[in-house]
Amino acid sequence: MEPLEVNIQSEIGALEAVLLHTPGPEVENMTPKDAQRALYSDILNLSIAQKEYEQLEGILSKVSRVYQLKDLLLKVLENQKERQALVEKICAAEQAPDYSGLLMDMPARTLCRVLIEGLPARIDNLTAFLNDDYYALFPLYNFYFTRDAAMVAGNRVLLGKMANTVRLRESLIMEALFKSPHFTVQQLINPYHAASGAKINIEGGDVLVARHDVLIIGNGVRTSSQGIDFILSQLCNNPSEEPIHILVQQLPSQPESFIHLDMVFTLLDVDKCMVFDPLILEDNRYETIHITVTRGKVEKIKYVQGLLPSLKKLGIDLDPVSCGGTKDEWIQEREQWHSGANFFAIAPGKVLSYARNIHTIEEMNKHGFDVIKAADVLTGKVNLNHVKRCVVTLEGSELPRGGGGPRCMTLPLRRKPIQW
Repeated sequence: MEPLEVNIQSEIGALEAVLLHTPGPEVENMTPKDAQRALYSDILNLSIAQKEYEQLEGILSKVSRVYQLKDLLLKVLENQKERQALVEKICAAEQAPDYSGLLMDMPARTLCRVLIEGLPARIDNLTAFLNDDYYALFPLYNFYFTRDAAMVAGNRVLLGKMANTVRLRESLIMEALFKSPHFTVQQLINPYHAASGAKINIEGGDVLVARHDVLIIGNGVRTSSQGIDFILSQLCNNPSEEPIHILVQQLPSQPESFIHLDMVFTLLDVDKCMVFDPLILEDNRYETIHITVTRGKVEKIKYVQGLLPSLKKLGIDLDPVSCGGTKDEWIQEREQWHSGANFFAIAPGKVLSYARNIHTIEEMNKHGFDVIKAADVLTGKVNLNHVKRCVVTLEGSELPRGGGGPRCMTLPLRRKPIQW
């Protein structure tokens, strides 16, 4: 297969390729006391979560080329040089140098499973016996949220620098995948190499490519101001002939459902967006900041009056659709908690969402989106090519309990350009 040239110029262009990771035993390889460290508030029922995920993958397979992360990782591990580089990085980062030989001796398929599902620690001395940690390499509980560990903007890839060390290995694996022959990448940017790296945090749930010259970035518990400054430095190091605009939206640290910008704001079409009203539309203490980069220099940084008015001034005029509807703030909060604002576009005006957020879906319908069950698309009852604007609803009782929605679970690699 020819390598895929990555290219993302918007959030909504027709999807051509996407990277997924079907959740596996790693999401259950924890005890209740470990759940908080794993960034979970509960333990998922894997069999139900996988059935729900089948709908997501099935829909995406109908409209684009789907890459499964585990298949790509296996190919990397079958190459001895690439395997050694990855294993050495993982063992050094996770303070497990004594396990390097064991990992290198494993068959590629076994190693692939271990790097995702976890490696139990050897109990061969007193220190190991007294250690409370069961794992030498912890399971990647959050890896089915492929959005966070890497971001594609244009034909460049920015690795995430995760806010929690339990997710560090995700970025190391993503680096290995994007260095592999499967992809053509103009530049692979690694924030772990930055001098002030300790303060830099960047996760893909906070980074939205609104247009080729407009980024929207959330500034909260997962993406720091230093992380955004790192992105700025990369824009300055790779100057563009036209101005590049970054709109920074500050986010609350609580509740935990506000961890990323895409939990309160996502793009649906060239003229539509999904918003959590209390944060995006109403007066509050969370500021919006506009940064302009011109020919490799930061020209302006200023406070502005909200995300939507600022986008309108840049030529992106969006009609907001309210997460949870417009009538009841409690309903808004409840549906936002279950990723009600977290939509993923497969084409302009064609988006994926959880069916459980009924008030949000009703609001979408009021704004001209046909409501289509994922099952009807998968059985051929509905052809998405014959629908102009729609929301495809996925079953979601277990997946949302992991703390994310369709955008969180997808890493788009290539989209068709948009005619603005």
